[in-house]
Amino acid sequence: MTDKQKLIVITGPTAVGKTKLSIELAKRIGGEIISADSMQVYKYMDIGTDKITPEKMEGVPHHLIDFLDPKEDFNVFVFQKLVKEAIADISSRGKVPIIVGGTGFYIQAVLYDIDFTETDEDDSYRKELEERAANGEAKELHKELSEIDPESAAIIHANNVKRVIRALEYYKKTGRPISEHNAEQHQNESPYDFCCFVLTDERKTLYSRIEKRVDQMIEEGLEEEVRRIADMGIPRNATSMQGLGYREMLGYIDGEYDLERAIYLIKLNTRHFAKRQLTWFRREKEVIWIDKNSFDHNDEKILEEMLRIYEHKDL
Repeated sequence: MTDKQKLIVITGPTAVGKTKLSIELAKRIGGEIISADSMQVYKYMDIGTDKITPEKMEGVPHHLIDFLDPKEDFNVFVFQKLVKEAIADISSRGKVPIIVGGTGFYIQAVLYDIDFTETDEDDSYRKELEERAANGEAKELHKELSEIDPESAAIIHANNVKRVIRALEYYKKTGRPISEHNAEQHQNESPYDFCCFVLTDERKTLYSRIEKRVDQMIEEGLEEEVRRIADMGIPRNATSMQGLGYREMLGYIDGEYDLERAIYLIKLNTRHFAKRQLTWFRREKEVIWIDKNSFDHNDEKILEEMLRIYEHKDL
C-alpha cells in the first residue's frame, strides 16, 4: 500500500491515437487530462498541432492547452512546474490526473522529478551559443554536441536548438555530459504511483496515419494558419515556430521551395519524429507497452486492458 499520488500516463508516437483513448479512459475513471505536448500550449496554433477541439473533449477537462502566446518560450522547467500544480488541483477534487502526449523528455521530467537547477547564473556562454545558432550554425552546434555527448546528440534533433544549447552549456559548466546527469536523475524514486502506457502500432500503419493527418492539416488550412501567425510578428526562431509543420510551411512562405516540397518535408520530418519518439520510449524502464495490432485495433479491448492493469496495480 502506498500513499503516493496516483497518476496515469498515455504516451506514444505522433498519430498513434492517444487522444481518443485518453478521453474514454478519463470518462470511465473520473479523470482529467494534462497535455504533455510542447506545441499545443500555444494559442492560435490549432491545425499544425492537431489541437483537440472543445467538442472532441466530450466534457473531460483538459489542462495545459491553448494558453500561451506564441512569442513566449515554453520549456521543460515551465512544464514541470505547471504539471505539478495541475496534478495537485485535479487530485484535490478527487479526480485522477492523466498525462497525455508524446514529448518523452517532458514526461520523464515529471515522473522522476528531475532536478534542472542551473549550475550558476552566468549565461554568457549560452548567449554566445544562441548567437551562433542565429547566425546559421545550428548544425555545427549539434556536431559539437555529438563529439562530447553522443548519447544526447542521438536523441536531440539538430533543429531543437534550445536543447542542444542546454546540453553544450551543461558540459561546459560541469565537465560532464548532460545525458549522464539525466541518467542519474532517472534513478530517482518517483514521487508518484504511476502507470505509464506507451501505445504503439506497426510502422506501416503509423506512417500511413501520419500521411493522412498531414493531408488533412493542409485541407483544413495549415498554410493560412502559419501566414496568420507570421503576420503577428512572431520571429522565425521562436520556440513555437520550431514545431513540425510550422517551420516547413514557413520555408515555403519565404520562397525557399514550393508547396509540394513543404508537404513532403512535413511528412518526412513527422515520420522521423515518430521514430525518435519510439527510440526514446524504448529506453524507459517503467513503461507498459500497448501494441494496438495485438488488440486488432479495437479501442474497447485496449481500454479494458489498461483498466485491468490500473485497477490491479499494487496501490
